[in-house]
Amino acid sequence: MAAGLEAQDDEEVRAARRSLRLYGLARGTVETNVALESAALGLTGIVDVVITTDDNPQGEPELIPVDYKLSDRKMDIHFKLQLLAYGLLLAEARQLPARRGFLYAIPRREATEVVFTPALRKRLTKALAEMQHVVSREQMPPPTGQRRKCQACEFRRFCNDVL
Repeated sequence: MAAGLEAQDDEEVRAARRSLRLYGLARGTVETNVALESAALGLTGIVDVVITTDDNPQGEPELIPVDYKLSDRKMDIHFKLQLLAYGLLLAEARQLPARRGFLYAIPRREATEVVFTPALRKRLTKALAEMQHVVSREQMPPPTGQRRKCQACEFRRFCNDVL
């Protein structure tokens, strides 16, 4: 996790110099490390980058969360769900729509757009319900079926019986 935070800090310095072209935008304002909380969603988080822009086909203001990832592999569904959760937190806090976001792969210096579709929203709703169920029952969630992920997991010490 420390390596990820260090890489993110380095990327934020580069992001301050970078234009919004990387995200296909000509204009907008950029904020970094935006803390958000929602009692309704039962979530808190810190968004790496928030872009506020009206550079879209509708010409209407929108919020675009950007999440930095140190991972060099493909952007799996859990990354997309986290990004959508940031979008929902932003929309609730700022009363502006968040229709899309970007996952930024630090090793490749590449941004991937994620559109917040109804199907993705449905998956997030299901995931949030499952998380709330685990928390309310005060039980550990089941381990991943892909044990190789455990090697780099920051929660590994909680699952010693799995390895």
